[in-house]
Amino acid sequence: GCRFVIDIGGQDAKGIRLSADGSVEDFVMNDKCAAGTGRFLSAMGQALGVPVDSLSAYAAGAEPHRINAMCTVFAESEVISLIHQGVSRNAIIAGLHASIARRTASMVASLHPEPPIAFTGGVSQNADIVERLSAELGHPVIVPHDAVYAGAIGAALLAWEHGRKTG
Repeated sequence: GCRFVIDIGGQDAKGIRLSADGSVEDFVMNDKCAAGTGRFLSAMGQALGVPVDSLSAYAAGAEPHRINAMCTVFAESEVISLIHQGVSRNAIIAGLHASIARRTASMVASLHPEPPIAFTGGVSQNADIVERLSAELGHPVIVPHDAVYAGAIGAALLAWEHGRKTG
């Protein structure tokens, strides 16, 4: 019953609109840079001295500080500057998450996402981003079991189907 998938992995982000039978109708992809991806979060965590798997806990319930840069290099400089200005790590991380949610919602807006919306890829494991993305989209975002492996599972199923047809 899923009609839309948002997948944010280590290096890219995708929005995929599906037909009622599960076929891909259209998609968009952030393929110009790693902004808003797992690599981006890893770099920001490193700059903040916070492990990437702890970012959600730091941001939960925090009022986000506005982050202007989404380019990894510029955002890292901005984050370091904000730390030196005394802005809390919690507010900075919440701001990074809010920026990712805004950027993702903007990227997929042209596809007119309809629920149910599934969120897959490694970034889907960040509960704060899930919450902020749901708010930006105006619809709940569902994180399926094993969402982090969705791409690998899909590739394995396609290979299996191809093997059945040719072998």
